[in-house]
Amino acid sequence: MKEQFYTYIQNLQDQICKGLEAVEGQAKFREDLWERPEGGGGRTRVMENGEVFEKGGVNISAVHGKLPEAMQKMFNVGEADFFACGLSLVLHPKNPMVSTVHANWRYFEMYDDNGNVIQQWFGGGQDLTPYYLFEEDAIHFHQTCKTACDKHNPEFYPKYKKQCDAYFWNAHRNEARGIGGLFFDYCKATDTMSMQDWYNFVTEVGNSFLQAYVPIVEKRKDLPYTPEQRMWQEIRRGRYVEFNLVHDKGTLFGLKTNGRIESILMSLPPHVQWVYDHHAEAGSDEEKLVNVLENPKSWIAD
Repeated sequence: MKEQFYTYIQNLQDQICKGLEAVEGQAKFREDLWERPEGGGGRTRVMENGEVFEKGGVNISAVHGKLPEAMQKMFNVGEADFFACGLSLVLHPKNPMVSTVHANWRYFEMYDDNGNVIQQWFGGGQDLTPYYLFEEDAIHFHQTCKTACDKHNPEFYPKYKKQCDAYFWNAHRNEARGIGGLFFDYCKATDTMSMQDWYNFVTEVGNSFLQAYVPIVEKRKDLPYTPEQRMWQEIRRGRYVEFNLVHDKGTLFGLKTNGRIESILMSLPPHVQWVYDHHAEAGSDEEKLVNVLENPKSWIAD
């Protein structure tokens, strides 16, 4: 399974980067290959200062070795060997009318002393973070997610949409990071789902990413915007940074497993503001967004 999924994310990285460069038109992804001293490594691809994307990254990694002590405590196990691989991407567009997007698909294995697999699971998802709320964009993104889920189980979309709303919640701000999407974790073999079934589901979601996001970018990237709207984007990006550094499991996993710091923090936007005690103006488009972030809603019928 690990070879099958690692081959998949290598190909998916190529496919997504090609699709994004076609939308961008100007900037290209810069590639860095890196190795982890304890075992494994990755292929980081970052784009900066583009016409459409101010910063973005599409990274893959495959790391292995002894499970770090911090992770032993998290999984409530003793010493063990592990393998983890995944693709993680974040895109921060220049135009505040275009949503930021994040996606991640990953696979994890743990072994006993004889090298036998004792734990294995998939995780991942994709979610949208707008700065200005276009309801048709939210509906399109969620409908694409639902279509991918429904091919495997009609219960998946409502379940993983709910988990996404719960996970991407900035508890210290009492608001969501964005308007959600899908989030699933610890997807293990059951009586009704084999690991191959989970692989088929996760790759279905991964394959839907460009379809979910690119039409939104193409529709919004040339819209006009004011300096005040750009400032709002940078203030909201601050909330994005707060989530990634305080709550995000992927960031914490990377830091605790001695991952490559440049790749882990690739998700952070280049221009951010923290304005003291800032509030959106009553009745404004900005307040409209905040109201939805404070009270996550259903965008389509389950």
